[in-house]
Amino acid sequence: MSMSSAKADAELVRLRKEDGIAWIEMLDGPGHNGFSPRFVPALLAVLDEVEASTDVVVAILAGLPEIFSSGATREVLEAIREGQLLPTELVLGRRLMGLRVPVIAAAEGHAIGGGFALLLSCDLTVLAKESRYGANFMSLGITPGMGITRLLEEVVGKSLAHELLYTGEVRRGASLEGVGFSAVVERKEVRDRAHALAWSISEKPRRSVELLKRALSLPRRRAFEEALTIESMMHERSFRDLDVEALGRGGLK
Repeated sequence: MSMSSAKADAELVRLRKEDGIAWIEMLDGPGHNGFSPRFVPALLAVLDEVEASTDVVVAILAGLPEIFSSGATREVLEAIREGQLLPTELVLGRRLMGLRVPVIAAAEGHAIGGGFALLLSCDLTVLAKESRYGANFMSLGITPGMGITRLLEEVVGKSLAHELLYTGEVRRGASLEGVGFSAVVERKEVRDRAHALAWSISEKPRRSVELLKRALSLPRRRAFEEALTIESMMHERSFRDLDVEALGRGGLK
């Protein structure tokens, strides 16, 4: 199974641009914006298009009102268990952190597991008070992945990160105010707040924004690569006994 491609799929991921801002909208409602073999190439293709756009200074990554992303699909989990897909091939987080311009996550809907890791890979994050967020890997019987063991520390600090990782607890956004996210607001206000952040960045010189993005993201990029190595070793053992059929979709049931 390959998770890489260069073809965009507008049914799953749509790109629109306005005044230096790129809106990347994840639209796979039936799939809960999960990392399916069709969805991942679509998102990567849009990120490539953003990277090549000289008129973009900042990007906003948005999901649907009820769901930002549910993370790895059952199909992907099965592929990892069977050795057909390496955890290190889930490259979305690396691609977001390596993008030349900053990315703001407008997470008005739930972000669970790998979907939460995707959110944490963005440079700035806006959450909804009503929605649920968490790294539920341990609740599924597997160790955390997608670099989240370090990404979560970078955002909320070691103490809270370790608590959330060990317990697999999924929390309402209202309980995460003041712990490292850019803003936690009412769901109806998430996109407006993200747009306001993007607007304030879009007026700056792109070259300076690029240089600052590279400098500010460097610690997280280093931590992410280190985490992938360790997480892959844990996955090799924890996935052996994974009962994929017993899993709900990303813990959103």
